[in-house]
Amino acid sequence: MSRLKQLLNFLSEDPKNSFVRFALAKEYEGMGKKKDALAAYESLRSEDPAYVGLYYHYAKLLETEERIEEAIGIYKEGMAQAKSQGDQHAHGEMATALWEIED
Repeated sequence: MSRLKQLLNFLSEDPKNSFVRFALAKEYEGMGKKKDALAAYESLRSEDPAYVGLYYHYAKLLETEERIEEAIGIYKEGMAQAKSQGDQHAHGEMATALWEIED
């Protein structure tokens, strides 16, 4: 069974599982299915905005699509989430990425 099918099975068993939803977005991204990956990230962001791990990857994908203003907004939103959760590592990664595209 392919990884994609496994993830879709896991998701059907537990549709609210944020880790599986994130893994599905990354799988789509790895397969070059950017539209599906973006939709999966956005869905996860809507359903579980506290899932800090999604923001960096979502924004990076937006950058590859030259959607820079949207990426900046996602980085800033992710930084606020990370700060509210005391996640300095994630905050620092996003701050660096934001600095790099605003430079």
